[in-house]
Order: sequence, then structure tokens, then C-alpha cells
Amino acid sequence: MYEGKQRAQFFAGISAESVGAKGLCMHLVTIPPGAVGEVHLHEEHETALFVLEGESTTYFGEGLTDSATVRAGEFLFIPAGVPHRAENNDPINPARAVLARTDPNEQESVVLLAADGSRRDDAG
Repeated sequence: MYEGKQRAQFFAGISAESVGAKGLCMHLVTIPPGAVGEVHLHEEHETALFVLEGESTTYFGEGLTDSATVRAGEFLFIPAGVPHRAENNDPINPARAVLARTDPNEQESVVLLAADGSRRDDAG
């Protein structure tokens, strides 16, 4: 288990690092109770989630003005290059999901952004 750049907890499953994957990573992700993640994007990679338990809201798009709340048994798709931030508004229960991304590396494609979704000075 490790904390990713986006401030969620990951259990590394399938990746280039763990099994030599060439085009996919698949992990379990946990958003702790009350946690708000970092705004980020994956420039070249799509992300899909299937929520196992709890619920989370993901804010996305230009200025993070759009949102989607997903609950246990639901899917979420985030296209490549779309700024997004996940949060868990439940003060007691974590949100857990299976995450799949078209980047085989665990954290290399994570580009951190400013709170409004714009490029940070240190985002390179």
C-alpha cells in the first residue's frame, strides 16, 4: 500500500513494476473518510473505476465545474487529459474502487495541477 501523488491510497496490483505490463495498470484505490485528493490529470492515458464500497465525488473538466458521484456497483470513466479531483465526503467510511489506467506505470503519468485545474508552476 502506498499514497499516490493525488493523495489517495493505492494497493498496487497489475503494473509494469509488478508484472511487466506493457499497456495497463490495475489497482485498488481507497479514498479515506473526509479526504480531498489533489487536482491532476493523465495527459495520454484513460482511467476507469469500478466502486466496490462507499461513494466519492469526482470534479472534472475545465475549472472543475462538472462532477459525478459514484457509489458501490457503479463505474466512472475519465478521458485522457481531463483535469480531475476525487473526494470522499463521508466522515466515517472509506470509498474503495478498482482502478484501471492505460498507463502500465503506477504513478508516472500523474500530472499535479493547481486547485482550479490549471497548470502549476512545478507541474513541468
